[in-house]
Amino acid sequence: MMIAASSLFGMTTIIAKILGQGFEGESLHPFQVSSGRFFFALMTLIIFYSFNRFQIKSSNLRIHFGRSILGWLGVSSMFAAVMFIPISDAIAISFMNPVIAMFVAIPVLKEKVGRTRWLAASISFAGALILLRPGLDSFHWAAALAFGAALFLGIEVILIKKLSSLESPIQILIINNSIGTVLSLTAASFFWIAPTPRQWIELAALGVIMVSGQFLFIQSMKSGDASYALPFSYMTLVFGATYDFFIFSTQPDWISYVGAATIVSGAILLGTREVLKTIDNKIFF
Repeated sequence: MMIAASSLFGMTTIIAKILGQGFEGESLHPFQVSSGRFFFALMTLIIFYSFNRFQIKSSNLRIHFGRSILGWLGVSSMFAAVMFIPISDAIAISFMNPVIAMFVAIPVLKEKVGRTRWLAASISFAGALILLRPGLDSFHWAAALAFGAALFLGIEVILIKKLSSLESPIQILIINNSIGTVLSLTAASFFWIAPTPRQWIELAALGVIMVSGQFLFIQSMKSGDASYALPFSYMTLVFGATYDFFIFSTQPDWISYVGAATIVSGAILLGTREVLKTIDNKIFF
């Protein structure tokens, strides 16, 4: 589920780049792009709700508000970053968010992180650092936006994990996107530019794809420890680079391949460890 979510999140960065660089009309501000993401995601959920009625139970609004504010800031920062620096670089920098989340998960969620998980996370994080291509060319001011996105989204992940144990995924999504729509539209109103018909379609696609990825992400977090599921989100880089190649003809260099291979190897190490652990439990218990 996390890998499937990663494939969808990779698509959203491509759409955000198209909208932000004005390939089919005037460039849209990152706040306007994120408002489309939240608004059309909410519309998708309302349509889904109309066919599958369920009762919204008592919710943890304080956690929802905190999660929604962090999510909006993270998404807006990420969409802004991909408008100015390569998508692979922006995603690589943002990959600090699972590492941040793993650190926060220890005191907040009381999760125990073993040596294998630390090693797997370290390997994947090293792959992200390789992709940053250390040197003067890496110090672009927009990189700070990606770092900000990593921080905001890393803390948000922990709040998602906490909510996933208290409420249903669909309730979490509806409340989050309702709050996010109000926040993002308010901010976007100060920078609003009339989108072209094609840009409206792209904004709608952005919302539908993002909420689908969110649903898979929450289900993944609900099904296992955050420190186990999160390293698989590094696959977003692989998907993002692939989409970038086919849509913008961006050819990855050897550093991109080395970094991506390092990231994937960390996820494989973690997945192999969990499979062996499950087999051992079945044999002995």
